[in-house]
Amino acid sequence: MVTPVSIVAKDLTITLSELRNLMELRKTDAVKKIQANYGDINQLCKRLKTSPTDGIYGIQSELDTRRTVFGKNYIPPKKPQTFLELVWDALQDPTLCFLIIAALISLGLSFYHPPGGSAAACHATDMEEEDEEEEMGWIEGCAILLSVLCVVLVTAFNDWSKEKQFQGLQRRIESEQKFTVIRKGEVIQVPIADLVVGDVAQIKYGDLIPADGLLLQGHDLKVDESSLTGESDHVKKSLTADPMLLSGTHVMEGSGKMVITAVGINSQAGIILSLLGVGETSEKTKDKDNKAKKTKDSSEAAKNLDTVDIERGDEDVEIKTNEEEKPKKAPSHKKEKSVLQAKLTRLAVQIGEGGLAMSIFTVVILLARFFFINFVMKKLVWTKECTPLYLRRILKDLIIGVTILVVAVPEGLPLAVTISLAYSVKQMMRDNNLVRHLDACETMGNATTICSDKTGTLTMNRMTVVQAFIGNMHHRVIAEPNSIHPTTLDCLRKGIATNCAYTSKIASPERRGGLPRQLGNKTECALLGFLLELKQDYEAIRKMIPEEQLYKVYTFNSERKSMSTVLKNDDGSYQMFTKGASEIVLQKCCFILNEDGESVAFEEEDYALMIKNVIDPMASEGLRTICLAFRDFPANDEEPDWDDEDDIIKDLTCISIVGIEDPVRPEVPEAIRKCQNAGIVVRMVTGDNFNTARAIAVKCGILQPGDNSLCLEGKEFNRRIRNSEGEIEQELFDKVWPTLRVLARSSPSDKYNLVDGIINSNITKQRQVVAVTGDGTNDAPALKRADVGFAMGIAGTDVAKEASDIILTDDNFSSIVKAVMWGRNVYDSISKFLQFQLTVNIVAVIVAFTGACITQNTPLKAVQMLWVNLIMDTFASLALATEKPTEALLKRKPYGRNKPLISQIMMKNILFQSIYQLAVVFTLLFAGETLFDIENGRTAAPEGPPTQHYTIVFNAFVMMQIFNEINARKVHGERNVFEGIFTNSIFCCILVGTLIVQILIVQVGGKPFSCAPLTLEQWLWSILLGIGSLLWGQLIVSIPNKCLCFLKEVGEDIVEAEDEIFEEEVAEEEKEIDYGEREFLHSQLLWVRGLTRIQAQCRVVNVFRASLYDDLEAATMGPNEMVSKL
Repeated sequence: MVTPVSIVAKDLTITLSELRNLMELRKTDAVKKIQANYGDINQLCKRLKTSPTDGIYGIQSELDTRRTVFGKNYIPPKKPQTFLELVWDALQDPTLCFLIIAALISLGLSFYHPPGGSAAACHATDMEEEDEEEEMGWIEGCAILLSVLCVVLVTAFNDWSKEKQFQGLQRRIESEQKFTVIRKGEVIQVPIADLVVGDVAQIKYGDLIPADGLLLQGHDLKVDESSLTGESDHVKKSLTADPMLLSGTHVMEGSGKMVITAVGINSQAGIILSLLGVGETSEKTKDKDNKAKKTKDSSEAAKNLDTVDIERGDEDVEIKTNEEEKPKKAPSHKKEKSVLQAKLTRLAVQIGEGGLAMSIFTVVILLARFFFINFVMKKLVWTKECTPLYLRRILKDLIIGVTILVVAVPEGLPLAVTISLAYSVKQMMRDNNLVRHLDACETMGNATTICSDKTGTLTMNRMTVVQAFIGNMHHRVIAEPNSIHPTTLDCLRKGIATNCAYTSKIASPERRGGLPRQLGNKTECALLGFLLELKQDYEAIRKMIPEEQLYKVYTFNSERKSMSTVLKNDDGSYQMFTKGASEIVLQKCCFILNEDGESVAFEEEDYALMIKNVIDPMASEGLRTICLAFRDFPANDEEPDWDDEDDIIKDLTCISIVGIEDPVRPEVPEAIRKCQNAGIVVRMVTGDNFNTARAIAVKCGILQPGDNSLCLEGKEFNRRIRNSEGEIEQELFDKVWPTLRVLARSSPSDKYNLVDGIINSNITKQRQVVAVTGDGTNDAPALKRADVGFAMGIAGTDVAKEASDIILTDDNFSSIVKAVMWGRNVYDSISKFLQFQLTVNIVAVIVAFTGACITQNTPLKAVQMLWVNLIMDTFASLALATEKPTEALLKRKPYGRNKPLISQIMMKNILFQSIYQLAVVFTLLFAGETLFDIENGRTAAPEGPPTQHYTIVFNAFVMMQIFNEINARKVHGERNVFEGIFTNSIFCCILVGTLIVQILIVQVGGKPFSCAPLTLEQWLWSILLGIGSLLWGQLIVSIPNKCLCFLKEVGEDIVEAEDEIFEEEVAEEEKEIDYGEREFLHSQLLWVRGLTRIQAQCRVVNVFRASLYDDLEAATMGPNEMVSKL
């Protein structure tokens, strides 16, 4: 039929309601409904004004009309948190709440002056003040509120900017996702959001179906509908049994065409999401009757589903119906959570406990001193008039305790992790790494093993036939067409043209003088290119035999390792063409075409000679060998049972064996060498011939001359790792994997078993961290099981991408090396931040505690400590977490899962820098007035004006932190701390910005910041003391680590036996392993300042972890688990 150029709504003689009711049916019920109401699918296409062969016309007015009538292929995302909501979240921090309450009480007391309530009248020690100073008592409360506001706004802005960044990244990815459709008779790719009802779409193995539709044509089509139904069995699709194709399901086998009948929120997946409230905003304009009808339709659709698991944004929802009839699923493997996150959580809890104890102890000491001196020694009486004054004094002590807790608790840790990961993810996009799960970025830095595919990852994935065995002749260069018998040439032309997917084709070069473009499967493109070199036109054959006339297609899969196409001739006979792995297809051949184009017998002896003289020599040169064969089915014979594959694909006649070259990427050998120097073992897992895989491994550098590396085929691998009962034994597996470097002729299950066995092995000191690459649908289990799964962005199927953690947008192994660098850089960035923050923590807490308990006035005021906290939390997070990676990261071994977070070198730096800073601060505190000839701040009234003495203490302390931040850039004992400093503009800006703000605080801050302006000489001394931390750092580097054996590393892993017990329990409950959560449960620590901030970071991470390729990715955890996690 001819598609109209332009249509209007009334031309579409089928309604949205009819299509929705139709798509709610399944299998034979749907077939009967189509036959009863429309006759067949072709008649339904007429009512949709589309052509089953040519599709819609596709002009803009037509697309707009279809979107108006049937809706857009878009499901509105969950509305992100507004900035004010993020501000509210930040205000939930318990210590900030306490400071706000304390500041408000302080303000109230400052304005309340009862008769006789002066310090002199109450005779209270440490509370004498001038009358004019009493009038300024409100300033401290306002300063604390201002500081809290600053912290809250900075926190909220960080969260808001990260959410915006992740949402922008997600929108970019979604806009780049395209699907193949037929419009105006041409095969084109359009963004998924542009699909409309009536579009004819091509579907193939590995696709994620983006909309609901009806099957128009299918070849061996099987679909995984578990994301909607919960059933893991693949559903076979056909025009007569089950033509229904639903969005969010995966094509696991075969190919075909479909006509789209429902998009967006009108699809079955969209209806389910509407039950969860998604897209409510867009529906508000509809009247109540429409809403009621929609709810009714949605409810009916839900009844057809047994289980629906949906992950969207930061929500995990599980809807279950008929649960009692549903058998319990077998436990599935779950990945352990981020190594770094677990270590940081434990460390944060430990530091938080110490900080809480110190703050309580400080408050107790201050209050005890106040009550002892005034009510025991001086025997004063608590009077009503003096109550506001006493309360204000007690409140100041409480504020000091809270600020010590604020400084001590490392709430900046989750912020530093998130900033570092977010920065790394953004930069990794430029290095062709699209990170889907944030923790994969950090985990990759700990990788010890990479199991890589060969084709497209280690090789260029531009395949060319360079050798061929035709007519008993081994042609090491492509033969001239006239040297091949016409019968043989005709079989080659017809067999390759029809037995390659019609989506595979050779297109003209993009620019003059360039290579022809290979569109579709690269192996098939190599065969089509082979035909073109033989001066044969495959397009002419395809026009004579369009795809619709193919009688039966056995599509390629990892089990068959071959593809076969059956053609029906005019006389009723059949002809089948087969192509596939040479050894496998050749075994099914009983005949071979000789030089005269005649079919002659092919015996077992001939098979052995063919392997020895043709296939092995080709494979040893790194060529992929493909056998082309055919079989005739005479017309007078009974029609075969086409479902009996074993009986169909046998007694073949070999046409030719071709050798396909796929050159090794030039950058791969160097990338593999870098991995090996970095302590990462690279293993090749491929479905190719043993000799081909071995030759490529040698070229890549995976196999080295003279080493004892092991190369196995899949069969031999399984024989070695399985016992007499056919079960995998870890003990047997552990004898194989340490030296295994190449696994050839492997199946996806072999790859999964390899990954699973390496992860479960305990023969090494550290648990192995495994990264895996995959491109096929059947690679999904291995990608899920691995610590980090890499999917191919170009050759990878949608299913593989959904199962992955990182997508290689260029399919290049060298991009994996860059991911390792960024992963290790994240770990180092956090180590730098820790080294800096813990130094500040130790010094600030000790100074605040000592000053409060020994002197009558704490040297670091509440507002000052909030400023210090801002420096070491937000600003240090930005500065130290945005360092760029260097090649030096690849010159050391992986950290491992059990390595302590704080190394001995870091402990040395923290300890000795703390000693230096404490020595400077205490010298200034107890002798500063003498050294600078200024007023003694220790004897000044707490409520009196700020003194230069304590201002110098505060200023020198901040200067030491600023310069120690430069020291913190190196955590491995490097001497040159300035190396690469100017490559990080963020670090330089924050360093200069902090210095400028500090100058303003000291010189013009006055009473609110408890600072008195300093002279130029005092400023120079403060800066000089700060620079001293750099010089002191050089002395620290010179101290040999062996002289400091008393320093213990911090953050070691917990007892292994306890881990094993815990893992077993978790496996039974199908939960993710999170040692940090267990630490929380053990400690029951509720006073951790970072708890609320961690929640905000989790929400940001979950937004990013939502499926970037489909709004209906199955949820990885239930709602109860999510609640417990947060």
